Amino acid sequence: MEHSCKAPHEHTHTERLLNLARQKGLLRSSDLDALGVPRVYLTRLTASSRLEKVGRGLYRLPESALFEHDSLAIIATRVPQAVFCLLTALQFHKLTTQLPRQIWIAMPRGSHLPRIDYPPVKMVQYSGAAYAQGIENHERDQVILRVYSVAKTVVDCFKHRNKIGLDVALEALREARERNQVSADELWRYAKICRVANVMRPYLEALA
Repeated sequence: MEHSCKAPHEHTHTERLLNLARQKGLLRSSDLDALGVPRVYLTRLTASSRLEKVGRGLYRLPESALFEHDSLAIIATRVPQAVFCLLTALQFHKLTTQLPRQIWIAMPRGSHLPRIDYPPVKMVQYSGAAYAQGIENHERDQVILRVYSVAKTVVDCFKHRNKIGLDVALEALREARERNQVSADELWRYAKICRVANVMRPYLEALA
């Protein structure tokens, strides 16, 4: 009969690490410090395919490889200030047929582009209420995703129409109104905050 030659503390460290990965969805190498687990265990568990490395200092259980908002969770874990916006928020709210090649995030004015190997990130900067208003928290696989609301996202698309295309903004506005996901009052409020009320006026009046 074979016996495991693992020391008791090795078994304990491994189980604590895997349990934390199950709870959090995404595990940061810095999380091990709070557990008192040496970081070499990440290397060992990755080598044995019990963990999967998905980015610099980020790990997950292999069975969670296909969860729906994988790329968003990686960024949300690495860049807590990031708010998903524009094409990424449209895709999250199912308001576009576009398939963005980059993850669009909003950051406070003066922020540096996060150094992330994967996924590719496109950043826009906002200040004051234009950054802080309209943020919703959505939990996916134990990770909180900060995403702008439908109304704020539609207005942002008009503000950045030169970046993403006016046709995309118009599609988002039409879809959101047809599905009753936004009210005219919400759109006007964010249009004033983002200083695009005059730009949006004719389109909102046409939908009234």
